[in-house]
Amino acid sequence: MAGNPCSVGALKRAFESDGPADRVVPNPIFQVLQIKPIAAQPNAPERYRIVFSDTENFIQSMLATQANHLVASGELEKGCFVRLSTYNANHIRDKRILIVLNLDVLKEHGKREKIGNPVSLEQEIATRDPIAAPVQPQQSSATSFYGNKPAAAAVPAKAPTQKPTNSGRPGAAGQDRIYPIEALSPYQNKWTIKARVTAKSDIKTWHNARGEGRLFTVTLLDETGEIRATGFGDQVDTLYEMFQEGHIYYVSKCRVNLAKRQYSNVNNDYELTFERDTEIEKCNDADDGVPQMRFNFVQLSDLETVQKDAMIDVIGVVKEIGEISTITSKTTQKPYSKRDLTLVDKTNFLVRLTIWGNVAQNWETSTDEVVAFKGVKVSDFGGRTLSMVHSSTMTVNPDISEAHALRGWYDVQGRTESFQSHQGLSSMGTAGGRKEPYKTLAQIKDENLGMGEAPDYFATKATIVYIKQENISYPACINDNCNKKVVQIGTGQWKCEKCDKTHPKPQYRYIMTVSCTDAFGQAWLSCFDDVGRMIMGRSADELYELNDTESSSYDNKAYLDAFAEANCKTFIFKCRAKMDLYQDQHRVRYQVMSASPPNYAVEAAKLVEQIKLYSIN
Repeated sequence: MAGNPCSVGALKRAFESDGPADRVVPNPIFQVLQIKPIAAQPNAPERYRIVFSDTENFIQSMLATQANHLVASGELEKGCFVRLSTYNANHIRDKRILIVLNLDVLKEHGKREKIGNPVSLEQEIATRDPIAAPVQPQQSSATSFYGNKPAAAAVPAKAPTQKPTNSGRPGAAGQDRIYPIEALSPYQNKWTIKARVTAKSDIKTWHNARGEGRLFTVTLLDETGEIRATGFGDQVDTLYEMFQEGHIYYVSKCRVNLAKRQYSNVNNDYELTFERDTEIEKCNDADDGVPQMRFNFVQLSDLETVQKDAMIDVIGVVKEIGEISTITSKTTQKPYSKRDLTLVDKTNFLVRLTIWGNVAQNWETSTDEVVAFKGVKVSDFGGRTLSMVHSSTMTVNPDISEAHALRGWYDVQGRTESFQSHQGLSSMGTAGGRKEPYKTLAQIKDENLGMGEAPDYFATKATIVYIKQENISYPACINDNCNKKVVQIGTGQWKCEKCDKTHPKPQYRYIMTVSCTDAFGQAWLSCFDDVGRMIMGRSADELYELNDTESSSYDNKAYLDAFAEANCKTFIFKCRAKMDLYQDQHRVRYQVMSASPPNYAVEAAKLVEQIKLYSIN
């Protein structure tokens, strides 16, 4: 392609400006002359150093990790052209470097050999104004990146460094200006941020082979992003009481490091460490646009698409609150308190969220309250579940639009809705990693599912039309993790052969057989206790008591009404088909592994996709 798409002279204008470079020189177009990976620190993402050219000058730059995928995919490569949307022109140890946060590869311009003969911006400024930008004796030129050795440049020795002026807030001597959090990087040493403390941890102690100590963390937020900051040792005594959640502070003279993402739920490649000369000053002005909290909520219906162990934000209504319990860690042998909550949202999904320690012990929030959780961990044990970790935070009834919308929905219709669970679903929408293709009831028979040596698994949407009332439940052992049938050996004596114990009463558990239909066929499905509870809307013990109140179940109106209410309900059944031997005859048994009410929005979308498969003439 003929012509030069680059923004000639843009690099010089960006570095000579007093204001933010990406505002003074918006959306410049540069050519990529070189891409080199930087040796990554342990547990840190890979980073890239890129040389950009505007055909008049070239400059080295650091690429933010959120753009790494462009390099990995080969889209961003040597010789291509890019448009920078968010970037900073920084001065680091008397050198100039471009920090690039967001850019677009201009595919329409393709890939070309180097345009022009650009020279190093460092060298040109040094030659023109040695005081403003002292240059080291060895300087590279654009040609050196293509294997040609540059000619030596005459450089003045020991040129003095110009001291920056104080153009920032009053009282912040030596600080240039207020920096946005998203622009912070290890390549700057003069900055001040104005941020709100959205979370402050307790003081924690640590012990390892190198010794012991104390630390605390705070999360700082401005309108551009958030960052985690940590104080160790003496800084705990100096700064901990100074920080108060919800207040705004000026923060400067901290060390900027690559973030240890395994310990943080903050979405930032970097984190701050408070040091001896760190300066903290409370801002007594108005909020001035600093947000109260920043969330990136994931809807509960979308949890199946979230990677295991990811840290996410969720908001929901607390539908159920479990009892507090204690577990013992297998590694440390220490006891931990835990409590399970059930959250629901407008997508008609529910999820179990586990809280720990003091949060579990001191839980006072009642059911039907809206709670926003920040930085909870996603697990796929028994389906998608969530868990708070040490860095997680929660806010009850936050004053945000998502919470108000959720409250309105729940008060109007959510209280009486049926909710679909992620129980039994893995990250790919399957149970235990198995494929569960969607089948009609006619297809499971036409395709002979379950006729082979190995069981087949499938999912189907069907409506219950009949429930067998005979042998609908059995008396089971009341011990945890034991579902064996017990035998009555006397009044108030039920014997479990497995546990070798006698109990005063059993716990009845469902073993239901239901007839289901869809638009294409009929099938008998076998259900265990959890699915039975969902279908009947009550426990097997409660149903047994209804039947036990009168001599004949066929004359017991309350008992019969329970079955009438359960009929004609539609569920998404996830089933296993396997050959079974019954009365010396082989037959296929369809065992329900899990069931959930249909999400009509999801089902409607499936129908739309099916309709699109048909061409209309």
